[in-house]
Amino acid sequence: MSKKFIVTQDGLEKLKQDLEVLKTTKRREVADKIAEALKFGDLSENAEYHEAKDEQAALEGKILQLESQIKNAEVVSKVAGDNTVQVGSKVSLEDLVDKDKVEYEIVGSMEANVFDGKISNESPLGKSMIGKKKGDTVEFQAPGGQMSYKILKIS
Repeated sequence: MSKKFIVTQDGLEKLKQDLEVLKTTKRREVADKIAEALKFGDLSENAEYHEAKDEQAALEGKILQLESQIKNAEVVSKVAGDNTVQVGSKVSLEDLVDKDKVEYEIVGSMEANVFDGKISNESPLGKSMIGKKKGDTVEFQAPGGQMSYKILKIS
């Protein structure tokens, strides 16, 4: 049995878009590179051909990976009216030490990208927030030490 991946509906749509680009645009680009490299003759010493074939293998591996993730995706959505933190919630936090304010969206691990403000429900901060309410304090162990945040808003 394959492992299920928690993903938001937006995350699933992005995976599907990425897969479509790989199957169409990227496959065509790699096929063109292979066709061009074949024009150079002797394949045993044709670096361009071998490089293009390696790129093709990597691309097909990525396609298989995305297909598996999509097939095994478990789409979760925020339950309307529930005022607790859950996958799909956007949470505004205040660091209790330096008073910095941050906002994160809680997503499945496949979608997590801290630079886009998306953290995994499996991360230390994500785990500590699940089920909490506005005004609650969340504490967790980070690589830099113990962290404490107050939940300011959940949307």
